[in-house]
Amino acid sequence: MNENTKKIAIGFIQRHEGLELKPYLCSAGKTTIGFGRNLEDIGISKDEAKCLLENDLNRTVKELEDSVTNFMMLNDVRQAVLIDMCYNLGISRFKGFKKMIDSVEAENYKEAAKHMLGSRWATQVGERATELSEAMNNGFVVE
Repeated sequence: MNENTKKIAIGFIQRHEGLELKPYLCSAGKTTIGFGRNLEDIGISKDEAKCLLENDLNRTVKELEDSVTNFMMLNDVRQAVLIDMCYNLGISRFKGFKKMIDSVEAENYKEAAKHMLGSRWATQVGERATELSEAMNNGFVVE
């Protein structure tokens, strides 16, 4: 396919399919997103998944910068802990960890780790919470 054919085809597809940014059921009853991408039959590629992850990480960091006053002053590991938590929970649920956030802002990482482990989230995610709380407390990743 040459560039002109590609340009014309993209115009047709965009006009006929429309853009939906959230999943919906198409007329054939298939879960679809974007410009008519059939998620059930095609799914997404590994490269597309990585692109989504990068976009989600960038959004999550911006949300954390607005929600945790000293976020950018934390070391890389503690920033990564909060990014992982917020990515998993979403910013609204993450903000519900007020005591943990207060402890992080007070640089009381041991207390922050306790608040992480004492949550319903910790019971839901198990080892993830254990690993992240240890990293928050210690400031480094135990391999």
